[in-house]
Amino acid sequence: MMISEKVRDILIDRMKIVKQENKEDICLVGPVKLPVQLDGETVTFQWYTWLKLEGLPTEKEKLIESLLTADLASSQQSSVLVYGDFKQAEEAYIRMHSICHTGDIFGSQRCDCGYQLHQSMKMIVEQGSGALFYLANHEGRGIGLFTKSLAYILQQEGYDTVEANNALGFPDDLRSYEEAIRVIKELRKKPVTLITNNPKKIAALKSSGLTIQDHIPLWGGESDYNSFYLATKVEKSGHILESEISLTK
Repeated sequence: MMISEKVRDILIDRMKIVKQENKEDICLVGPVKLPVQLDGETVTFQWYTWLKLEGLPTEKEKLIESLLTADLASSQQSSVLVYGDFKQAEEAYIRMHSICHTGDIFGSQRCDCGYQLHQSMKMIVEQGSGALFYLANHEGRGIGLFTKSLAYILQQEGYDTVEANNALGFPDDLRSYEEAIRVIKELRKKPVTLITNNPKKIAALKSSGLTIQDHIPLWGGESDYNSFYLATKVEKSGHILESEISLTK
């Protein structure tokens, strides 16, 4: 089935090929107006998705045609919700949210991911400008959903999150923010305020070229089911509880 010229023209107008030397090209698509129910109120975000063009055409027309056989449903793609005048606002909040199938979708209380996802969206709206990146290849701190389920089995036997990942042969954290930072740089040039408790994330983003002017911690959603998980974040992964951290270190 051929895609009509009219459809191609509509799509091409909303596509941008993001290039970087010695890196795979990325196709950024958007914005799409996305009305979201947030605490009983409908809030309209601007939604963008992106695709790493590994083994796919880098010309827009050819890329569109290749999607019929690319089988993208068998993998996952990341996206970003943008709110307000993200490009020009003097201050904008950023949340780099790692996908959590169990916490974000099912509402699992074994972690605080679902709480952080929805709370950071509210913080961005209340601030007036920002972006929430939903990073699809970050499940289980980068080990994938199936492997995360194996780690959960070990956690039920008394392992903490770090020990479980290590026992499976993985380091504590495999996540990369390189693609997300390339997308940020297409959407905004000014510094951002990062919503996070994780100093390693701050360091990783800074080392990848993101200009961070401040950070805001996000704690909450604690229950009897995740208290050990949260304590491990602080004790072994260095997550911060206080409201300030030096960004010059």
